[in-house]
Amino acid sequence: MNRRDAEEQRTNPRYGNATPTSGFAFCLLLFAFLLQLSCSTKPTDMRSLVPADTLVYLETNDLGAAIQPIIDSKPFNEVAKYKPDISAIKGVQLAVAVTGFETTEEKLTDEQSVGNIRPHFVAIADTHAWNWQAVGFAEKKLGSFVGNIYNSEPTVEQTDKNGGKYFTWTAKDGRKAYALVIGSLIYFANDESSIDKCLAVKRGETDSIAKAGKVTVSEPGTLASGYVGPDGIAQIANIVGLKLGSEASDESEVQTAIVSILPQLLRNSITRISWTANKTDLGIEDKYSIEMPPELASTLHKAMAPVGQMIFEHTEILKAVPSDVSSVTLYNLRDPLEAWQTLISTAQKQSGPMEGQYIPEFASLLLEPYGIRDPQKFLLRLQDYIVTAKFGDDSEKVVAIAEEIRDGEISKKSEEIHKTPLITLIEPNIKTNNEAGHEVYTSEDGDLKAMIEGPIIIGDSGGVSKCLTSLNAPDNFSTLLKDRWLAFDNDYPSVLSFGKDRESFGLIARAISDVKSDGSQAESKFTTETKFNKDGIERRSFSDFGLIGSIIAQLNSD
Repeated sequence: MNRRDAEEQRTNPRYGNATPTSGFAFCLLLFAFLLQLSCSTKPTDMRSLVPADTLVYLETNDLGAAIQPIIDSKPFNEVAKYKPDISAIKGVQLAVAVTGFETTEEKLTDEQSVGNIRPHFVAIADTHAWNWQAVGFAEKKLGSFVGNIYNSEPTVEQTDKNGGKYFTWTAKDGRKAYALVIGSLIYFANDESSIDKCLAVKRGETDSIAKAGKVTVSEPGTLASGYVGPDGIAQIANIVGLKLGSEASDESEVQTAIVSILPQLLRNSITRISWTANKTDLGIEDKYSIEMPPELASTLHKAMAPVGQMIFEHTEILKAVPSDVSSVTLYNLRDPLEAWQTLISTAQKQSGPMEGQYIPEFASLLLEPYGIRDPQKFLLRLQDYIVTAKFGDDSEKVVAIAEEIRDGEISKKSEEIHKTPLITLIEPNIKTNNEAGHEVYTSEDGDLKAMIEGPIIIGDSGGVSKCLTSLNAPDNFSTLLKDRWLAFDNDYPSVLSFGKDRESFGLIARAISDVKSDGSQAESKFTTETKFNKDGIERRSFSDFGLIGSIIAQLNSD
């Protein structure tokens, strides 16, 4: 979740605000960051400490090593007042287990309600220190930490329980947090039952995720790793459905349809998600493996097959992308129309016969910001390579850039379609001429523009204007690709994204250091590639801060 999403408050007439109260879950890294304890002894298999029915699991075997690449990066040092000393957390192991989700609803009116989704989690830190040190940390540090999270001074109750020291903090509004210190281990949770489930594993009354074989041992050198199982996917799918339903439309019928369709689609399409973070020459690599049912994975693997060369070898399109865009996505598909049709048909199949009938309509909504009236006929006109660009944080300020299929490449099957004027397939249809002499079309409200001769450029009016200027500019996005070149070894991705981030490092610096008083800002670049294989989807992202840095930034944005 980026900062804008975290700050955005939306209310939906029926389902309300479906934003999870996830501040606690994301504060776990900060909790471990406070550990001022010396580390020694043999590493613990953290997987053996959490129950097999854990919904979401994250771990790092060395929190210091996971943080180090972030504070060593150039953007961090450009904005941070000082580099924090993280020697105290080197070797500290941390595991986070989400054991359930709790949904609450507060009725505002007869037609309006606000919903909150609260994850039940437990964070387990093996400090590899003496018990008295760990107890001292809980007494002196965790209470202050809980107070900062709940924005009030909590009361604390300390007892001898479950073979260790048990702490219960209660905020003024009644919210509670819990900690149990046993030996060098600290269990910290927002729900007592989460600690109880871990203790049942410790007593041998129930299996751990290690014994169940759900999470494999991380490779040496891995900064951090994570896992979401089928039950976790099912519950997260419900959360995603509520959130997107509330944001997609003000019409209750549309919201209801999304809330009912999307969770079922995700549950039937994804069986497991795993994540690893590693340090590379290109920055922190976050790798996500999204496993799917075999038949579905095979279908998408075929339909989303990439072309035999990468799009940055096709520079004519990229010359139309200005250098100041916030992100660019390159679709490197052998057949864009087949890919679109397959995505729709498989979504219909995975959603079920009743819900599936709405999929084509919802899919068309995805192309509305570009002003495309008839997606299938429009895609039939295009060559293999398609580029989309986003300007700023506004999701509506987007453009699409492509080229028409050449006359000699038009099949007999599509010949009639190509006789249809392209202008009838898009919303901008009022012909004008700009200062550079380009023949440009504008929508009636002026929000959309299009140029359909040469490279096709269509979308947000301001964005299209920038693209038209970029066509003749010496500095455009094709020249910037040299800074983020990836060696693909002829194994080309189907989708490749490049982007810039100007906010995250300021938030990261505020969370673990401080920002320079001169108002310095840092621009970080990221690259994400997506491949479709026989098991599902493989997604790799390279950036200066990775998912771990995003979590730290989220701490400060909350």
